[in-house]
This record gives sequence, structure tokens and C-alpha cells, in this order.
Amino acid sequence: MKIAIIGGTRGLGKWIAGFLKNQGYDITITSRDEIRGKLIAQKLGVDYSPDNQKTAEENDIVIIAVPIETTESVIKEVAPCISKGSLLMDVTSVKEKPSLLMQEKLANGAYFLPVHPMFGPRIRSLEGQVVVLTPLEESPWFEKVFRFLESQKARVLITSPEKHDEMMSVVQVLTHFAYISIAYTIKKLNVDIKESRKFASPIYNLMLDIISRIVAQNPYLVYSIQTQTDHAYHAREILMETIQELNEMLINSKQEEFVDAVSYAAKNMEDIEAALGRSDKVISALNQEINILKGSIGKEVGVKHIYSEKVHMGILKEISPDFLTLLSGKKTLKLKIANIEVLNDSDVWNWKINNYPPHEYHISAIFPANCDPPVISNIISNINGVINASVLDIYRGEQIGEEKVSITFQFEVIDPYILLEVENLLKGFGAIIR
Repeated sequence: MKIAIIGGTRGLGKWIAGFLKNQGYDITITSRDEIRGKLIAQKLGVDYSPDNQKTAEENDIVIIAVPIETTESVIKEVAPCISKGSLLMDVTSVKEKPSLLMQEKLANGAYFLPVHPMFGPRIRSLEGQVVVLTPLEESPWFEKVFRFLESQKARVLITSPEKHDEMMSVVQVLTHFAYISIAYTIKKLNVDIKESRKFASPIYNLMLDIISRIVAQNPYLVYSIQTQTDHAYHAREILMETIQELNEMLINSKQEEFVDAVSYAAKNMEDIEAALGRSDKVISALNQEINILKGSIGKEVGVKHIYSEKVHMGILKEISPDFLTLLSGKKTLKLKIANIEVLNDSDVWNWKINNYPPHEYHISAIFPANCDPPVISNIISNINGVINASVLDIYRGEQIGEEKVSITFQFEVIDPYILLEVENLLKGFGAIIR
């Protein structure tokens, strides 16, 4: 299947191109910037085209992934060019206007499906991510798209474009505006964020991280989200009225009115206990890796950079609130804790098997004649650090005495020091190492 991403050189469009390429699809990206387009296409291993209309004609699925403010002009440009039986999609965060425009401009016999992925380009998979579909027509493509998203373990939500934009006025517009306002206020107060974290509760730190995630987005995208629908204007107006109302209660010492307002807001928050449980899990997860690292100082650890996915292995020398220091061979690495995840024992072991050359050893030991060599070999295989083990030779004779047997085991290890563990295990069985 041939899929085109109009605007596939940046942000979500670039992520979609790389993701679908890895799924085995034939991908073409377009961009007005030919130099950048060719460079990104080469990096992703996809095709590049400077011609949106020609690309729209030649592909089975065309995905528009351009900024919100240019989405409508691109729909007008490519919708009439979509081939009969093919599918046009958009992934903008506004759905009403683009949906109606695709319906109006689409060529006869072509189909369209408005989509809003509720995530940014920093994710690593679709698993657990929300994807909203807002179909206006019956389409043979709908089931295919739905099943594909389900196969990737995404959470698929189906609604109308109108309902989508209404909900986005709260989910995106209202929350982004409130958090940006907090960040801007902190700046105006000349507060040192790093110093404020020293005084902070886990909730404050979590809020700062969420704010950072929002303000780190393309500010032009943030502006577009805030200005593209009437729902957005209405949500901000109500927020401003509410802030003023609450502030007046405090200025005028209207304690009961303020308490009533907080209580009323709390009652509207659905299941408070469930919300507390979810936030407790988040806070616990944030602290869990720090606790693991604190208990691993002086020991070998494996960490993976969450964006480059590069694995670093070494002895953990020290950690600070923001960084860890890793002794990796002759190198000393300083890694930002927020950008890494700690590998568990199984992941560390699998990485070592795939990246370190194994060392093969033979070890001979004298056992009572009634021992079971295959069982001993299996126990050696189960030692952490042993790749596999087998019985290489069994010898009985005068040299080792009556009612004795000499067994030679062959095994592979990643770390040579595991040889000592194998020897200690055999000695624990009462064996004499030859």
C-alpha cells in the first residue's frame, strides 16, 4: 500500500512517516522545502516529492499533516486530486472546518476520514495512545483504519467533528491556556524554577513537568489551537470570568463563598478517589527509578535513552536530583535522569547477549558416581550470566578412584567473573575441581 504524508518533514507528520515505514508501507513525504524534504526522506528511508497534487494522485492514502493554519488551503489543493477509491485523512487538532471542506472538495469516488492523534511526536509507539476518528460518511476505509489502530493497541474514540471540537476546547485549549498562564506568571514573578523545586511537593514538580511539555511545543501550533474554533474563545472567556470571580472572593474575604466554589468544583470532578489513585501511581512511578538508582550505586546498571534508544552500560558512580554518573569502561558518562529509563535484569541480560562476545569455558570436576550430570548442567545454565551449558565429557577410571566420576562441562558467559560462580556452585555440591 502506498501512503503519502503531506508535510512529513516535521513534528507529527515526520513521526507518522517513520512509524508507517517501520510497519512496511511504501511511504512518500512532501515538503515545500526541497533540501529539507530530501534530507528527511533519506534519513527515514522513504521517498520525497515536491508536488502535493501529483503525490495525492499516485497514493492509496494521503495524510495531511501540516500546521493548522495551512490545513484548509492544503485540503483545497489536494482533495480534488485524490484518486477514485483512495482515502484522504488529516491529523489536525481541529475537526469541524476541515471535515466539511474535505467533504466539499473531494473528487468523486474518493473517501475521507478526519483523524486527531491525541499525542505528539515524542512517543515511541501507539500502544495506549488515544486516536479520535470523526467520520462524516460510510467508508470501506474506516474499518481498515480502525483495525490497524486496534492492532497497534491504540485507544480509538469515534465521535462527531462538532463534539470533538467542543471537547478539545477543554482538553487542549483550556488546559494549555491555564498552564501557559502559570508559566508566564512565574516568569513575571522572577522565580527561579530550579530553586522552587527545592521547596516543592511531588505535585508541584509534576505540574512543572507538564507545563514544560506544553510550552516546549511549537508556539505557532499553540497559538493555532487557541484561535481556530469558536469553542476555544468561549472556553477562555469562561476561564477568565471564573478567575476574576474567585479572586474577588479572596480580596473581599468571602470565605464561605470561596469554600462553596471549591466544594462545587470538587463534586464535578467525578471520582475523586480514582483520581487520587491515578495521581499516586504517577508520583510513585516518578520516584521508583530514583529509588532503584539510589540502591544501585557502586553496582552495574543499564540505562536506555528514551529518545535515541541508545543503551549505556556501566558502574553507577553517583546520582544527583537531575543527573547520574556512569563509569562505562574508560569513559565517564553524565546522563540526565529525565531522559533515561533503567533497564531491568532481563533487558540488561538480553542486551549483553546481543552486544557482547561470549566467553567459552570448560570446567572439570569430580563427583560421586551416582550424580546426575544433565541435572547439574541444567543448574549451571540457570546461573545468572550463563548463556548455556552442556556436558562435554564423562570419565570413570582408576585416576579418580572408585565410586567417583569426572564430568567436564562446557558453558558460555558474557562476564568472565561468572566462572567463579560456576566453580563455587560445583564446590557447593561437594565436587572437587580438577
